[in-house]
Amino acid sequence: MQTALQFGPVLIHLDRLLAGVGQTIQLAVLSILLGTVILGAIGRSFGRRWVSWPIAAYVELIRNTPLLIQLYFVFFTLPLIGLKFSSGTAAILALSIHLGAYATEILRAGVQSVPVGQIEAAKSLGLSSYRIIRHVILVPAVRAVYPALSAQFILQLMGTSIVGAIAAEELTAIAN
Repeated sequence: MQTALQFGPVLIHLDRLLAGVGQTIQLAVLSILLGTVILGAIGRSFGRRWVSWPIAAYVELIRNTPLLIQLYFVFFTLPLIGLKFSSGTAAILALSIHLGAYATEILRAGVQSVPVGQIEAAKSLGLSSYRIIRHVILVPAVRAVYPALSAQFILQLMGTSIVGAIAAEELTAIAN
């Protein structure tokens, strides 16, 4: 049995499909840039209790609810209190909030993997808090979590397929 693939119907709409690929990449890149919050990981690891508890609550709330529910909340519920967004803006906002929780936990794991002795050595050398965080903590932490963070970015790109549920144009919505 031989199968002949017919690409004619697909090639007719190639321009729209390529536009959908561009919009999908734009959604993913913008939400990754906005969602990767290094300050959340630092605040949760080294912040005072009044800083770390709200960050922990945000992370647990977002990680324990599905992305579709978060997307519906941003697009359908926030307008009830006066915050109305277009479908594209709501998609970027919901995706950024979703990624922010996961990226915060991934980066927090990297920050906690830095040995305490390195931080104490940096303090004994008289480095400022900014330099300790930037050079002694973040560089090795990001290096340690790079594979997990990259995998999360790939999941974010795949998660953009769900934004068609609020009429945001992207590859899956255009293909349908």
